[in-house]
Amino acid sequence: MIQDFRDLAVYQRSYRLAIEIYKMARDFPREELYGLTSQIKRASTSIPLNIAEGYGKRENVNEFKRFLLMAIGSCNEMRVLMDMIMDIGIITKEKHDMYEQEYDEIGKMLMTLRKRWQ
Repeated sequence: MIQDFRDLAVYQRSYRLAIEIYKMARDFPREELYGLTSQIKRASTSIPLNIAEGYGKRENVNEFKRFLLMAIGSCNEMRVLMDMIMDIGIITKEKHDMYEQEYDEIGKMLMTLRKRWQ
Protein backbone atom coordinates (compact mmCIF):
# COMPACT_ATOMS: atom_id res chain seq x y z
CA MET A 1 0.00 0.00 0.00
CA ILE A 2 1.26 3.44 -0.90
CA GLN A 3 1.29 5.74 2.12
CA ASP A 4 4.08 8.09 1.07
CA PHE A 5 5.85 9.18 -2.11
CA ARG A 6 8.82 7.08 -0.95
CA ASP A 7 6.64 3.99 -1.48
CA LEU A 8 6.44 4.65 -5.24
CA ALA A 9 8.85 2.39 -7.15
CA VAL A 10 9.55 5.13 -9.69
CA TYR A 11 10.53 7.52 -6.89
CA GLN A 12 12.87 4.93 -5.36
CA ARG A 13 14.52 4.17 -8.68
CA SER A 14 14.91 7.81 -9.72
CA TYR A 15 16.27 8.76 -6.28
CA ARG A 16 18.92 6.01 -6.37
CA LEU A 17 19.91 7.03 -9.88
CA ALA A 18 20.17 10.72 -8.89
CA ILE A 19 22.56 9.77 -6.07
CA GLU A 20 24.62 7.74 -8.54
CA ILE A 21 24.72 10.67 -11.00
CA TYR A 22 25.81 13.05 -8.24
CA LYS A 23 28.69 10.72 -7.34
CA MET A 24 29.67 10.32 -11.01
CA ALA A 25 29.64 14.10 -11.51
CA ARG A 26 32.39 14.47 -8.87
CA ASP A 27 34.82 13.18 -11.50
CA PHE A 28 33.77 15.61 -14.26
CA PRO A 29 36.41 18.06 -15.50
CA ARG A 30 36.68 21.23 -13.37
CA GLU A 31 35.90 23.44 -16.36
CA GLU A 32 32.44 21.83 -16.47
CA LEU A 33 31.62 22.76 -12.85
CA TYR A 34 29.20 25.52 -13.88
CA GLY A 35 28.18 23.86 -17.13
CA LEU A 36 27.38 20.19 -17.58
CA THR A 37 28.14 19.24 -13.97
CA SER A 38 25.63 21.71 -12.61
CA GLN A 39 23.06 20.87 -15.27
CA ILE A 40 23.28 17.11 -14.82
CA LYS A 41 22.94 17.39 -11.04
CA ARG A 42 19.91 19.66 -11.38
CA ALA A 43 18.17 17.49 -13.98
CA SER A 44 18.81 14.19 -12.17
CA THR A 45 17.45 15.48 -8.86
CA SER A 46 14.49 17.14 -10.57
CA ILE A 47 12.91 13.75 -11.27
CA PRO A 48 12.46 12.48 -7.68
CA LEU A 49 11.80 16.04 -6.47
CA ASN A 50 8.90 16.49 -8.90
CA ILE A 51 7.48 13.10 -7.96
CA ALA A 52 7.61 14.04 -4.26
CA GLU A 53 6.17 17.52 -4.76
CA GLY A 54 3.42 16.26 -7.04
CA TYR A 55 2.52 13.49 -4.61
CA GLY A 56 2.00 16.13 -1.95
CA LYS A 57 -0.63 17.66 -4.22
CA ARG A 58 -2.18 14.35 -5.29
CA GLU A 59 -5.65 15.35 -4.09
CA ASN A 60 -5.72 17.49 -7.21
CA VAL A 61 -5.25 14.80 -9.87
CA ASN A 62 -4.35 17.27 -12.63
CA GLU A 63 -1.73 18.92 -10.42
CA PHE A 64 -0.07 15.58 -9.62
CA LYS A 65 -0.10 14.65 -13.30
CA ARG A 66 1.49 18.02 -14.14
CA PHE A 67 4.39 17.27 -11.79
CA LEU A 68 4.77 13.79 -13.28
CA LEU A 69 4.94 15.43 -16.70
CA MET A 70 7.75 17.69 -15.46
CA ALA A 71 9.57 14.61 -14.15
CA ILE A 72 9.21 13.01 -17.61
CA GLY A 73 10.69 16.17 -19.13
CA SER A 74 13.67 15.98 -16.78
CA CYS A 75 14.08 12.32 -17.70
CA ASN A 76 14.33 13.30 -21.37
CA GLU A 77 16.76 16.07 -20.43
CA MET A 78 18.97 13.48 -18.70
CA ARG A 79 19.00 11.35 -21.83
CA VAL A 80 20.30 14.32 -23.86
CA LEU A 81 22.89 15.13 -21.18
CA MET A 82 24.06 11.51 -21.21
CA ASP A 83 24.50 11.74 -25.00
CA MET A 84 26.54 14.93 -24.57
CA ILE A 85 28.85 13.66 -21.86
CA MET A 86 29.49 10.51 -23.87
CA ASP A 87 30.13 12.43 -27.08
CA ILE A 88 32.66 14.74 -25.41
CA GLY A 89 34.42 11.80 -23.78
CA ILE A 90 33.46 12.13 -20.11
CA ILE A 91 31.79 8.70 -19.92
CA THR A 92 32.14 5.51 -21.93
CA LYS A 93 29.53 4.17 -24.33
CA GLU A 94 28.89 1.29 -21.93
CA LYS A 95 28.13 3.66 -19.07
CA HIS A 96 26.03 5.82 -21.38
CA ASP A 97 23.98 2.83 -22.51
CA MET A 98 23.38 1.76 -18.91
CA TYR A 99 22.12 5.24 -17.94
CA GLU A 100 20.12 5.55 -21.16
CA GLN A 101 18.30 2.32 -20.31
CA GLU A 102 17.63 3.47 -16.74
CA TYR A 103 16.19 6.82 -17.81
CA ASP A 104 14.14 5.13 -20.51
CA GLU A 105 12.64 2.76 -17.92
CA ILE A 106 12.00 5.56 -15.42
CA GLY A 107 10.29 7.56 -18.18
CA LYS A 108 8.03 4.61 -18.98
CA MET A 109 7.22 4.14 -15.29
CA LEU A 110 6.31 7.82 -15.00
CA MET A 111 4.08 7.69 -18.08
CA THR A 112 2.30 4.60 -16.74
CA LEU A 113 1.79 6.20 -13.33
CA ARG A 114 0.48 9.36 -14.99
CA LYS A 115 -2.03 7.40 -17.12
CA ARG A 116 -3.25 5.23 -14.25
CA TRP A 117 -3.52 7.86 -11.55
CA GLN A 118 -7.11 8.73 -10.72
